[in-house]
Formats: sequence, C-alpha cells, structure tokens
Amino acid sequence: MQTRTLGTTGPQTSALGLGCMGMSALYGDSDRSESIATLHAALDAGITLLDTGDFYGMGHNELLINEALRTAPAAAREKAQISVKFGALRTVEGGFTGYDGRPNAVKNFAAYSLQRLGTDHIDIYRIARIDPDVPIEETVGAIAELVAAGHVRHIGLSEVGAETLRRAAAVAPISDLQIEYSLISRGIEETILPTARELGIGITAYGVLSRGLISGHFSRDRRLAANDFRGMSPRFQGGNLDRNLDLVDALRKIAEQKGISVAQTAIAWVLSRGEDIVPLVGARRRDRLTEALGALEVTLDADDLAAIERAIPADAAAGDRYPTDQMAHLDSER
Repeated sequence: MQTRTLGTTGPQTSALGLGCMGMSALYGDSDRSESIATLHAALDAGITLLDTGDFYGMGHNELLINEALRTAPAAAREKAQISVKFGALRTVEGGFTGYDGRPNAVKNFAAYSLQRLGTDHIDIYRIARIDPDVPIEETVGAIAELVAAGHVRHIGLSEVGAETLRRAAAVAPISDLQIEYSLISRGIEETILPTARELGIGITAYGVLSRGLISGHFSRDRRLAANDFRGMSPRFQGGNLDRNLDLVDALRKIAEQKGISVAQTAIAWVLSRGEDIVPLVGARRRDRLTEALGALEVTLDADDLAAIERAIPADAAAGDRYPTDQMAHLDSER
C-alpha cells in the first residue's frame, strides 16, 4: 500500500482511506455482514485510515468499526487509524438540529466515542461543522486538552474556510482538513487548499465520487430509497442529474481509452492533485473497494489530465453539493 503523510504534524496513513458512513446511514439500507467483510478487506489491502462520525447511525458506525477491528487479525488492528467527527446534534427521527462545539461537549462526545470504539485513543478528532456560537479557538483548545491527556493523537478540522484554518492553527497543530473534493467539487482550489498548504495542513478528501454520482454506476432511471439522503441532494435532482451524468459520459470515454473504470479515473484524478491529499472512498461492498483500490495503479499523464479538464471543467457541476439548509452550515462556502 502506498502511503502519504497528513500535513507536517499528522500521521502517515494509507494513500486511500475508507469512509465508513454509508455502512450505517444516509445511503439507504446496508448489509452488516458485507460491511464487516469490506472493512476486513480494506485492512487486509493495507488501508489504515478509517473515517467515521459519532452521529453516523447515532453511534452505529463506531460500534461497527469496533466489531470489525475486534474480529480482524491483530496486525491489521494495530495499524488501523480512526478519524472521528463529532458535534452533530440529532433527533430520534434522524434529523439534524445543529452542532455543539462547547469544550465540555467536546470532551463528552469523546468519552462516548472511546467507549463505542473500544479503544483508549482516537487518532484524529474533528468537529463535523463549526458551531457558530462557539469560537473555533475554544473547540480546538478542548481537543488539544484531550491530546495532552492521551485520549486523542491528532487534531483535524472539517469543512472550514481559510480564515478558520488560520485561527485554529494558531491554537494547536492541525493535521488535516477533511473537505469535499472531486472533479465536480473543486471549490477548495481557490483559497482553502493554498492556505492549508501554507500552514502545513493535509487534506482528507471525501466525496471523491460525489456520493456515487460520478462513479460510473449511477443511472438516470435509478430510484433512490426514502432513507437515502441523495434524494434531497440538488445534484441528483431533475435536470441537474441529467447534466451531471452527461459529464460522467464524457469522463467515461477517457476511462475507456485507458482501459480503466470511471470511478478509478475520478479517484486517480484526486490522487494526482498532490501528495498531501488522501482520498476517502466510501465503498460499502468488497467489489466497490477492489475497484477503488485499482486507482492506485493508475497514472494520469499531462495529456490525460488535459482531456479530463476538457471533459469536466471546474464549476461544470449542476446544483449545489448539499440542500440549502445544510449549505448554511458550511464555513467552507462562506
């Protein structure tokens, strides 16, 4: 497995990480046994970085990772690195009601995560979205206290803008910024990515296949389950979906010429953006994981990159990446 380092202060991880959210929530029903098998296959392939959130399935995802690690070979278990997002407030019905970044809440969230994960430390800990009522300095300061106590190894951030990055980095070392980055989500390139690089902060890129939209497996006539949040995503609706899948068709021609899949092309493009970027792939099944791992063997030369740029120019996507109410929580979009 190829490796990359998250920033100047963060850990060395596998060049691809596994985003585990879909195994518990938001993408419709999932298969628990297949999820465990996929986690085991990822560990066996050398993936070390497992990304989760304490609110994914209201703790279900952390318990799933706990089970997978307990039943994995000891060597793989010892190499695993767990990245946890916290702070999202949920209802019994599954709704989101805001974010809590108060220092006491941070430590409370961490205590519950450590128990569910069955570990004595969290490798990377980050608030999922900043709490508008709590200065980021206070939230990061609380995580820094957890680091000093040995409960957390590294501090991360999620979906924050350049100014917030600077403020947070002035309080404590930040290993990485987790943020959406893909061929059709390139907003970080203007100011956020340069600022992260200036500060020595790595990028863990989620949504590299745009929730399956640019995977090559999503069809125009697909019907999403009622519990699949993509049904509310602007990019998956009406004319936006048709326009975005036209982009995928253009990308498919390039992939076919190289003898690789659309998904591998999209993942390889993110990998090509810099050694400080670690893509998170959201595979829920072993076959999708195997396909994603194949991207590590893909080399995109200058001609390939130019062709991809022509097929999917920056800002070519139709629709916002989240519904309006969720976009309002993104510090990265301000």
